[in-house]
Amino acid sequence: MSLIANFAVLSSRRAIFDLPVCDLGWDDALVFINELLSMPVGQTSISFVTARNMLMTLRDSEYRAVLTQNLLLPDGLGLDIASRVAHGSLFPARLKAADFVPALLTFMEVPRRIGLIGSTPEAVRTTAATFRRHAPWHEFIIISDSFSETADKSAIIKDIDRQWLDLLIVGTSTASKEKWIHKNIRADHARLVLAVGDLFDVVAGTVHHVPKFLRMIGLDRGYRGIHEATRRGLRYALDSATFLYYVLQYGVTRRRRLLRRST
Repeated sequence: MSLIANFAVLSSRRAIFDLPVCDLGWDDALVFINELLSMPVGQTSISFVTARNMLMTLRDSEYRAVLTQNLLLPDGLGLDIASRVAHGSLFPARLKAADFVPALLTFMEVPRRIGLIGSTPEAVRTTAATFRRHAPWHEFIIISDSFSETADKSAIIKDIDRQWLDLLIVGTSTASKEKWIHKNIRADHARLVLAVGDLFDVVAGTVHHVPKFLRMIGLDRGYRGIHEATRRGLRYALDSATFLYYVLQYGVTRRRRLLRRST
C-alpha cells in the first residue's frame, strides 16, 4: 500500500475483527481513490469486504495477512452489523463493488488504461462492453477471461507487463485469487488494483443483479437467494449465522479489552 493510502486507513477506519475497514462516505471515498491514481509512486490494492470475507480471515491466516495490507471497503449489511456492535454506529456508506466501481469510472475524468481479469469469457467481455459504453473516455483492456484456480497464470503476468496499466480490476470469487494478486501484481503493473468479488458476473447477468433499492436497504442476499440454488442459499444462511455469532463474540471481547485499558 502507498504511504498516502496507509495514512488514510489509519486516520479513517473502524476495526472489524481487528482489521481496519475504511469508513469514508461515498463522496470522500471517490475523491480519495481517484487521488491514489495520481500518485507518482506506489500501489494500492483495494478489497471490497463482505461478511463472508471477514469470516474467511478467521480461518485463513494467510488471507488475513493479505487483507491487512489492502485498503478495505465495507460491502454489505454484515459489515454494518459488525460496526454497530463494535463501534455503536453503521458505516457512513456501503461501498458495494457493483455500485462503486461504475461510479468510480465515471468520477475519473482523466482517461485511464484499465485492465480486466475475470473467470469466464462471457462475463469479462460483457463487462468490458458495458464499461466502454458507461465511460468511453477510458481504455478497457481484457487481460484474461479465464482466471481459474488451476490455469497457468504466467501468461497473464506477461500480458500485464506489456500493457502499462493505470488500474487493474480483478474478479476475486475466492481468497486464493486475492492471494495471487498480492504475490504477483507488482507496483509497476498498475497504480491501483481492485479485487471486486463477483462484479463481472453481476454486470454480465450470470449472477442475478440486485436492484439498487434492495441493495441500499440490505436485502440483496435475500433477493439473490430467491434466484439461486437451495444449496447456495443455505450456505449464505449458515455464513450469516456464523458471522453474527462471531460479531457478538468480538463485541464482548472488545469491551473487555477497553475496560482493562481504562483500569
